Amino acid sequence: MKIKKGDTVAVLSGNDKGKTGEVLEVIPKTQKVIVKGVNIRKKHVKPRRQGEEGGIIPSEYPIHSCKVNVVCPKCGKSTKIGYRMEKDQKVRFCKKCNTVIK
Repeated sequence: MKIKKGDTVAVLSGNDKGKTGEVLEVIPKTQKVIVKGVNIRKKHVKPRRQGEEGGIIPSEYPIHSCKVNVVCPKCGKSTKIGYRMEKDQKVRFCKKCNTVIK
């Protein structure tokens, strides 16, 4: 997967199309990512211990990684990611402006 934890991504399709957010978690086994503020669903939680409160808690759920693109820090556009070798090190770069992404 070309998307890493901490990347800023833009959603390309679905109910949250056009939203941007930071990647909180990457799940490579299922090719999914959890993005902050995207695909929020409400979960009904029952109190498990005495004194603990139950209720309806909104939380982010995973979306497929093909529905998001990384936002380039330099040009500010959502772009595809490429890989290249620089000084015996594999680096990611923006395919629009050719800038190295951390």
